[in-house]
Amino acid sequence: MDYQPVLDRIHAALQPVIGQGKVASYIPELANVAADQFGMAVVDVAGNVYAVGDAGKRFSIQSISKLFALTLAFQREGDSLWTRVGREPSGNPFNSLVQLERENGIPRNPFINAGALVITDMLASRSVNAAQSLVDFVRKLAGVADITYNTRVAQSEISTSSRNAAMAHFMKSFGNLHNKVGEVLHAYCHHCAIEMSCVELARAVGFLANHGVNPWNGETVVDPSSAKRLSALMLTCGTYDAAGDFAYRVGLPAKSGVGGGIVAILPGECGICVWSPALEESGNSHAGSLALEMFTSLTRRSIF
Repeated sequence: MDYQPVLDRIHAALQPVIGQGKVASYIPELANVAADQFGMAVVDVAGNVYAVGDAGKRFSIQSISKLFALTLAFQREGDSLWTRVGREPSGNPFNSLVQLERENGIPRNPFINAGALVITDMLASRSVNAAQSLVDFVRKLAGVADITYNTRVAQSEISTSSRNAAMAHFMKSFGNLHNKVGEVLHAYCHHCAIEMSCVELARAVGFLANHGVNPWNGETVVDPSSAKRLSALMLTCGTYDAAGDFAYRVGLPAKSGVGGGIVAILPGECGICVWSPALEESGNSHAGSLALEMFTSLTRRSIF
């Protein structure tokens, strides 16, 4: 399918709402990002690229990194990973501590902050440099050699990480964090500070659209069954505590970040990424959510 006319139509239709919402000001470096930006890209499994707006501009991927960290940890740990983190929607904000005490330090899923910290702990146990290991992995997925993290954003994350530190210490008290809290936080904050463009992110999730095989080099990232399960987690847990509404409106597995990016996949067809920094109350990009809803409505393509 030629997605370019669809993207052009979405871009034109959303002009009045681009910039509506608020940027993630609780991370000082993100507070400086201009809200009135918008980019969207679709990369199909044959490698065709369709893009509009600021689709080539790199931005802070934030919690989108949790998808790649989970994939890398799953490669290394397999199903044993699920003894330390759950697979259920939380129904609470992404940085909530509430459920951890009731559930003995086991986070509900890998996409809330507590779950991502446990996943990062797993990577730290198997890598000398957990921060760089994810950068290397994402470079390979996207086929782009110069992807890296923004050190200013990483330091900004670290300086405002008290709640994440509290969660990490709390889980460590239950024996669910094996490395030093400072080391885990350092890696986690650098993961969130990775910068990529919409085109690069749409390429990086291509393995999920292609049943676990990276379309750009033919390597198996995960087996087809695991690709299905990772995609299911995106659908049920990938867009903070608005996942149910997002699935209702959009109908695609997706993972969002407070940098304003959202990645999504159409199984068997393409990876998609949209970016607009102004957020809804849920923490998802306002214009980005509307763009993906329009995309599935106009193309009549979703998983349902």
